[in-house]
Amino acid sequence: MQRGFTLIEIMVVIVILGVLAALVVPKIMSRPDEARAVAAKHDISALMQALKLYKLDNGSYPTTEQGLKALTQKPTVAPVPNNWKTGGYLDKLPQDPWGRDFQYLSPGVKGEVDVFSFGADGAPGGEGADADIGSWNN
Repeated sequence: MQRGFTLIEIMVVIVILGVLAALVVPKIMSRPDEARAVAAKHDISALMQALKLYKLDNGSYPTTEQGLKALTQKPTVAPVPNNWKTGGYLDKLPQDPWGRDFQYLSPGVKGEVDVFSFGADGAPGGEGADADIGSWNN
């Protein structure tokens, strides 16, 4: 005699899997946004460390006009740093997790200097994944 599953048993299993998927999938789908925010905070922290080394060597942070590029290439715009480290302070500038350049202000609005990303929407402000992530959050 052969034993197998009845149609009702198979349907019950499919319904249970469907209910589990409906509960679990939304929680998993929000994780990429959290991971991007954590990656942005990590990159901002690394940029802030490089900026502190720049200030230690040169007495001040790069100006807003010089920007973060001053960490990879010696600025030619005044004030030109006298003790700029040969080879720079970073190999290359990271982009934020959404593929855009990090923003930089010196003097900053929220600190001595501000390094930040506009988040997923690429625009100032926002909520959730669209919220700005900056050096003031670290």
